[in-house]
Amino acid sequence: MTEEWRGDRVVMVMPTYNERDNLAWIVGRLHAAAPDVDVLVVDDSSPDGTGDVADDLAAGDPRVHVLHRERKGGLGAAYLHGFQWALDAGYDVIGEMDADGSHQPEQLHRLRAALPDADLVIGSRWVSGGSVVNWPWHRQALSRVGNLYVRALLDLGVNDATAGFRLFRRQTLEKLDLGSVRSTGYVFQTDLAARTLRAGLVVREVPIEFVERTRGDSKMNGAIAVESLRRITGWGLRERSRQVRDAVRRGVGGGGRHDAR
Repeated sequence: MTEEWRGDRVVMVMPTYNERDNLAWIVGRLHAAAPDVDVLVVDDSSPDGTGDVADDLAAGDPRVHVLHRERKGGLGAAYLHGFQWALDAGYDVIGEMDADGSHQPEQLHRLRAALPDADLVIGSRWVSGGSVVNWPWHRQALSRVGNLYVRALLDLGVNDATAGFRLFRRQTLEKLDLGSVRSTGYVFQTDLAARTLRAGLVVREVPIEFVERTRGDSKMNGAIAVESLRRITGWGLRERSRQVRDAVRRGVGGGGRHDAR
């Protein structure tokens, strides 16, 4: 562990819904790769018993914590619940990762190494050195085109704004007014990246290898993609209107810095 990480408390927030076959496996991998990192499982009342698996893990390991939510409320809602718990618990670094193995815990060190120079670090598929394993061409095309659309419309300068492998400094989340976030689905990732940059904070992207799940079913579907597109379009139109108003009043201002390495 490098000097700057000694003493920092780190927790990875891991939302789950029907991940019984994956949860113990991915938590075990995480603790093998990063023994000092805690895990917070946020389970949305999975009917397959994922919550029971999480409770068993927590009973045997003080590094594992569990929040049980009464119903499936969406990825963003689960993360917001988990973030607030982690902030209240005093963690210095609060991360995001999927429970299905698509985010490889063995690559978490790449994100940690970048955090001393950033407020948010994103594990990116679409920067130099990043890659995707076992995705069909149309899925890759959809993700690439979607991220290009986000970059153009929201003027973010982030190559993978929809990525869900992330590390936030606690001070970053404290500045983002999480109580005002209304994004409950997958568009939550784009929302928080945009809010971070709008706050004048530093976002860095580091390359990761994203691996498509081999067990269980993906939660992404066409309806979710359409809803994300609709919300991002609305944000983009409002942002463009704001930029025009600001340019008329006082000239175009600068935003947060972004560094993709």
